[in-house]
Amino acid sequence: MKTVLVTGGTGTLGTLVVERLRRAGHQVRGLSRHPDSQDPSSFSVDLRRGTGLAEAVQGADTVVHCATTPTGGDIESATHLLRALRRAGVKHLVYVSIVGVDRIPLGYYRDKHTVEQALEASGLGWSVLRATQFHDLVLTLCAGAARLPLMPVPQVDVQPVDAGEVAARLARLAEGDPVGRAPDMGGPRVESFRDLAGAYLSWAGLERRVLPVRLPGATFAAYRAGYHLTPQREVGTVTFQEFLDRHTTD
Repeated sequence: MKTVLVTGGTGTLGTLVVERLRRAGHQVRGLSRHPDSQDPSSFSVDLRRGTGLAEAVQGADTVVHCATTPTGGDIESATHLLRALRRAGVKHLVYVSIVGVDRIPLGYYRDKHTVEQALEASGLGWSVLRATQFHDLVLTLCAGAARLPLMPVPQVDVQPVDAGEVAARLARLAEGDPVGRAPDMGGPRVESFRDLAGAYLSWAGLERRVLPVRLPGATFAAYRAGYHLTPQREVGTVTFQEFLDRHTTD
């Protein structure tokens, strides 16, 4: 049994990682700016400032770093976290990243890649899992686009993966020794965003014309080249349609 700290413990992915590790019998602490008030093992920490971090990491064997902010701040958060882990003598840091962070010139991706490089140079034991986009993200993007009479979607393929399956992989990594860069993890299918939008409209009972848009710039050129995909690592099993069906049941 290990003592594991999960950053972003109340988020989409972090919540699932906490649940899986606790079911496996580990002592799990959740870390968040807005912790669960009903959970005595939940810590209030501002990673960007490092406040409350020293107490949260003390005595932890492993940290699973799920906290992230697409609008910026990941590098600052990782800097505070790495310093705290070295001081506390934590042996293993597991980090979830994104397929293509080293090839797609998007600011958020560049920050994630910088964090990966910082882990490698940190002197700590580390494991990095790169995953493709979550079904939850595709659902959010489709719901936003469907607010318009004409539903615009990017003219790219995606390979969405189930967050629960990623959480299971992260939990297994946390239970083991550091592995460095773990094999990438992708969803079971590479599909066009247009087809996924069609599945969303059918599920939501909406009638919209889907308009694939070819967006300019280096970032979307990289997406069209498929740098965010890992078809050789289709290890997820839950399709987007199955995710939608389950979401309806939930």
